Amino acid sequence: MKTPGFWYRPQATPAAVLLAPAGALYDVASRLRRALIKPQKAPVPVVCVGNLVAGGAGKTPVALALARRLAEIGISVHVLSRGHGGSLAGPVRVDPERHTAAEVGDEPLLLARAAPAWVSRDRPAGARAAAAAGAQLILMDDGFQNPSLAKDLSLLVVDGGNGFGNGRILPAGPLRERPADGLKRAHALVVMGPDRAGIGALAARHGLPALGARLVPAAEDAARLRGRKVLAFAGIGRPEKFFATLAELGAEIAGAVPFPDHHAYTPDEVMRLVETAQERGAVPVTTEKDRVRLPPEARPMVEALRVDLAWDDPTAADAVLEPVARRALGVRDE
Repeated sequence: MKTPGFWYRPQATPAAVLLAPAGALYDVASRLRRALIKPQKAPVPVVCVGNLVAGGAGKTPVALALARRLAEIGISVHVLSRGHGGSLAGPVRVDPERHTAAEVGDEPLLLARAAPAWVSRDRPAGARAAAAAGAQLILMDDGFQNPSLAKDLSLLVVDGGNGFGNGRILPAGPLRERPADGLKRAHALVVMGPDRAGIGALAARHGLPALGARLVPAAEDAARLRGRKVLAFAGIGRPEKFFATLAELGAEIAGAVPFPDHHAYTPDEVMRLVETAQERGAVPVTTEKDRVRLPPEARPMVEALRVDLAWDDPTAADAVLEPVARRALGVRDE
């Protein structure tokens, strides 16, 4: 679905007030689930990259960056995802050459470029499959609210500009759970972009490290799109962030078309976008995450803007990872 605008308005809108009882029920059901399910321990350490809001925080770029960093220090890291939007229940190892986003979801296809990736709705079963295949550490993309698998390190990704939106629980607001509950289970926060929502101060009050990070367009892609007229489209949590990135790197926005998060594009939709771009003398551009959801025959007609994660303090990020990385490598503390 598209992110409702009232989720990020500070004032109590009629829609938020009307949906508040449903949010209270969602909160009670989530808390009961976490209380009643006993987490299973995986054969290897588990790092979870999650968030407290529904979509748009930047979990997948963080997971990609961590997967690459863990591999750099010699850890055989495998990524575990539920495979949102995919039809396969798993556990199944993602093969980018064979699987489609309709089968395994868009995020696992991207993550599989950085490390072996698994899709499993049963997270403990997926963790066991990954460990049996040689994983020394399992990196969960999402799953912070899923209590079935014990986590050794949980990182919460928070948008520094929007924070927790209107502070209400789904569907009255973007929150999957109350921040006070989530922060008790977290080990660190990753603040994406300038911290205008006071997330660093909130983390400090809970005794948690706050790691600053930002998304940086890949230099090659930025140079290629700078000064060009583009028709931008995206089906992510907050499409406007992608449109703003294109404008900031110097592209001329001839049109910006938002779609619901994880939208499955049809051939007709893509052709209409391509034709509109041609009429406006523009090139159609989308995100990497969207491009894997395009029909294969349409991908050559659309360009993608890649983004990389840049840590404000890479040493601080390494320090948060170090204890679990040592366990993965079998290093004993003296």
